[in-house]
Amino acid sequence: MLNMDFDKRVVVRTGEQDWAPSPATGVVRKTLAREEAERGHATSVVRYEPGASFNRHEHPLGEEILVLEGVFSDENGDYPAGTYLRNPPGSGHTPFSKPGCTLLVKLHQFNERDLTTVRVDTRNSNWLPGIGGLEVMPLHEFEHEHVALVKWPANEKFQPHRHFGGEEIFVLSGEFCDEHGRYPEGSWLRSPHLSQHHPFVEQETVIWVKTGHLPF
Repeated sequence: MLNMDFDKRVVVRTGEQDWAPSPATGVVRKTLAREEAERGHATSVVRYEPGASFNRHEHPLGEEILVLEGVFSDENGDYPAGTYLRNPPGSGHTPFSKPGCTLLVKLHQFNERDLTTVRVDTRNSNWLPGIGGLEVMPLHEFEHEHVALVKWPANEKFQPHRHFGGEEIFVLSGEFCDEHGRYPEGSWLRSPHLSQHHPFVEQETVIWVKTGHLPF
């Protein structure tokens, strides 16, 4: 299993990874975390070449997508860059991309009772004031799990804090930092339950962040 020990902190800088083939022609991926079981948890950056498609498939425990570049599509619609999607447990679709696209994808990681279908166009949604100079765009929540985009102004420092139920971050732009290191655009971080850090940035930075969803 790759990066599936939830008691350990994990950092992957996807800009340093090579693309690997997927089962579909024209679809490649960079795997961040994956169980060996065929239908197990998986977190990946996935790229569809122009015109690529994937066979219809089901999501027994859901699928979560953030469109990073291009336009992702399925039989239900077209989803341009900045779209956040949640396809609940038991759903299925036939995805494709006419112009090509790059996605952050999480498979089979929903609570089986989290049955909400979510479509958020983050490029046309409002930012809300957060702590200090931060701005927050909530995307979804279910019980302990919270998902949002967070915008950090240049030179912002956040208070030291612990992560109940863990924290997962994908850096969308800029460079996220803490006392453990520096994480440029495309970095993925996963911190376990009750881990602690003191984050800051030196340039404006936007991150996708999920908290409260890891084992505890």
